[in-house]
Amino acid sequence: MSTLRKICYLFMTFISVTAIVSCSNSNDDIVQEPFTPSQILSSTPWETTDAKDANGQPVNLTDPRVSGFVGFSYFKEDGTFTIYGLNDVLRSRGTWSISSDGKTRSITALNPDGTTIFTRDVEILILNKNEFTYRIHTDPNNAGVYYDIIHTRVNHVEPNLAQLLLASTPWETTGAKDANGQPVNLTDPSVSGFVGFSYFKANGTFTIFGLNDVLRSQGTWSISPDGKTRTITALDSNGNVIFTRDVEILVLDKNEFTYRIYPNANAPTLYYDIIHTPVQHLEP
Repeated sequence: MSTLRKICYLFMTFISVTAIVSCSNSNDDIVQEPFTPSQILSSTPWETTDAKDANGQPVNLTDPRVSGFVGFSYFKEDGTFTIYGLNDVLRSRGTWSISSDGKTRSITALNPDGTTIFTRDVEILILNKNEFTYRIHTDPNNAGVYYDIIHTRVNHVEPNLAQLLLASTPWETTGAKDANGQPVNLTDPSVSGFVGFSYFKANGTFTIFGLNDVLRSQGTWSISPDGKTRTITALDSNGNVIFTRDVEILVLDKNEFTYRIYPNANAPTLYYDIIHTPVQHLEP
């Protein structure tokens, strides 16, 4: 009986070892597919952490020669991108791609109406899971003038998406209501000054046209970090301030942008809600 037990024990031990070796060999046969350059670029947010000139010398990130390329970048799997300054303010948005040989990254910055602001191709020097460095030639007439812009992966949640929502489409004023929730005709003098087609651009500038496509105001815009207040500063053709206006954001999503305007700061019960919806309308 003792001999039989020993035989059974040895047999079971052999089976277990065989199974382990078999599983080990099976795992060895699994080949990990390498990530493509596009997959690497879209796998993480990137922060600009350094820059160097053509001589390999460090360039301060606030230097005007490179500051326009500095920020937090988000290259998304759907082929869109957003870039924010290191202060989390939206700077550009649009589409991106990498050449089939992995050597060139292209971005096309877009206006709210989908028209192109600029297209930029840069030479990729390094692209791995920890670093993305490209070379930008800033003088088209002198190939010897360039800067290497160095990014490292970062855990930085994309900031204040209200900025991106507002900048992603033209908006048309389609309704207005008073403090009692009653509709107000858009030609009513109480609200007509807030009616039109609005274009809030990713570079922080805006234009507003009347529904007749006549320019009404232009200047700069921003949204508070909590996404509750939109500020515009209207400028004349010489860049002088005409007025600054803060409004309370009630709704801001892909389908609606509604803000509340108080005509008299000393009468908080008197206000109007100005309702906008996305529209396909090229900037006049």
